[in-house]
Amino acid sequence: MATIESSLWRDMPLSEREREYSPSSCIGGNCQPFVTAYKTRSRDAREHCTALAASWQRLSYGAKPSHTIDLCVPNVCGPGSRSTPGLLVFLHGGYWQELSAQDSLFAASGCIEQGHAFAAIDYTLAPLATVAQIVDECRQALRCLVGQAGCFGFDPARVVVAGSPAGAHLAALLAWPRWRDLIDPACNVRAAELVSGVYELEPLVGTGINAALGMDAAAARAASPALLDLARFPQSVVAWGAVETQEFKRQSQSFARDLTTVGTLVETLEVPQRNHFDVILDLADASASLGAHTLALLNSD
Repeated sequence: MATIESSLWRDMPLSEREREYSPSSCIGGNCQPFVTAYKTRSRDAREHCTALAASWQRLSYGAKPSHTIDLCVPNVCGPGSRSTPGLLVFLHGGYWQELSAQDSLFAASGCIEQGHAFAAIDYTLAPLATVAQIVDECRQALRCLVGQAGCFGFDPARVVVAGSPAGAHLAALLAWPRWRDLIDPACNVRAAELVSGVYELEPLVGTGINAALGMDAAAARAASPALLDLARFPQSVVAWGAVETQEFKRQSQSFARDLTTVGTLVETLEVPQRNHFDVILDLADASASLGAHTLALLNSD
């Protein structure tokens, strides 16, 4: 459950909350170069993985055009591969209203090079879907993936979910054990890599971010991982860039403490010289601290 410290945002003037929940405020207000980097690196990753003999597939998990998954599976006979690959499931950010799975394939190269599969989940963006509906879509996508693990050749017991920052919120809700208990126990998540996430949503109510989301306080609380019973939450890495607003740092630090309190094995990581937008580019880079943590989660027995 959320700590007392997590309620300090209530004393902030709205203008301060707007600034604290505008991550581009730390980089001069222009995040477009990083969005361009996502797209460029995603295109390069697709080509690189194909050159490594990995197979790409686009799966449908529902009826809407946005209900798709981009899945890349390594050639298990190739160098550096393992007989049964793990799977890194990535959920993109954009505060639930921007970007796409196709812009979010940059971590595929690192996964394939290490013999693991990679999947990026697409979902309906606000205002065409509420946050609660987006959560349901992502859970539906995970069920689709895990249910077809045998067909695609990855290990359903070696699934790691990751995301940044709205994607970290979604990944936390996919990793939440109570959902799996009640809906689909087969959707086992071994670990979570949560980067620059937002885990308590109520501070967004009243800010410009919420204009497309339309959350009231009750809806925000209902969709907040920090307010759930986190018992039995899987092993996690909670990370953020050094160049972040204090609220984003606080949210990550607070959620990590909540997980530790209930007995989850948690590593926290502040990545030097990285900001809210470029920290995620290291997600599966074996030469970077964040990537090394991700690959360790996939490789752990």
